[in-house]
Amino acid sequence: MSNKIVLTGIQPTGMPHFGNYIAALKPAITASQTQKTFMFIADLHALNSVHDPKTIREHTYQAATLLIALGLNLENAILFRQSDIDEIYQLNSLLMNITPKGLMNRAHSYKAAMDKNIANGDDIDAGINMGLYTYPILMTADILLYNSDIVPVGADQKQHVEFARDIAGYFNKTYGETFKLPTPVIGHETGLIPGLDGRKMSKSYDNTIPLMAPEKELKKKIMRIITDSKTPEESKDPDTSTIFQLYKHFASESEISEFAEMFRRGGMGYGTAKNILFEKVNSVLSGPRAEYERLMANPAEIDAILKHGADRARPIASETLARVKRKMLG
Repeated sequence: MSNKIVLTGIQPTGMPHFGNYIAALKPAITASQTQKTFMFIADLHALNSVHDPKTIREHTYQAATLLIALGLNLENAILFRQSDIDEIYQLNSLLMNITPKGLMNRAHSYKAAMDKNIANGDDIDAGINMGLYTYPILMTADILLYNSDIVPVGADQKQHVEFARDIAGYFNKTYGETFKLPTPVIGHETGLIPGLDGRKMSKSYDNTIPLMAPEKELKKKIMRIITDSKTPEESKDPDTSTIFQLYKHFASESEISEFAEMFRRGGMGYGTAKNILFEKVNSVLSGPRAEYERLMANPAEIDAILKHGADRARPIASETLARVKRKMLG
């Protein structure tokens, strides 16, 4: 695995939540300790829903700062702003020419937007722009441009990597072997991360815990986790508890085993369990939170890091694009 290239993007659409961190950011940050990693701020993707340039710029700083504060290894990891690489626009356009429309019709994001319109009694394509419709093609360009082998994703994002494999396969079949087929990696203990109400953690459900929430807000959010009606004395199943499912992504193996046993043997109320979760998460995130606040107060430092990352990513992107253009245009 050490010679495999890892790629992950993060959209600058506000503070990432625990689900984003556990499913994609944490695996990529871990990989960056030993593997070559491309980590980009996906500002072009954000344009589908965010139309204020000041907001995108602020959220770009926020996302980059968060990654650095959480321990991204900037020796192995190339951290850059997606829009700083001109080759991404060109590869996206070229891939449009071999991507079947039917594939885009099956995209979860497009189907979800249509379903929402139907449920609201609106025109089926109301509010759906071509950026949203062709989102998987731009995602594919992101993945293929840097010769990625591994793409850590949440279970609900697996389709994007599958589409990238499909599109790469169409290209290879048409023009000859050109692209690797990337592999989605979903942590065996990741799956769908539960939110405060037990459903998938998602901003659309308003059930998230912001990753860099101040200590008081963090505790308030955790105390809102919905539980069942079992009394403190009763045994509880850790595998069905949102509290435990979140705890295990921040704790050591021994701590996880001990906490699971506390659930099973009874004698622990959910209030106590929530306090244990808060103390563990706060202890893990307090250092990164302080570094995050320091970096956000020094945007010039972030600008320099992003520029250096783009300078490292651009030659690789340029070589890939040149190879594609030779295949397609002669």
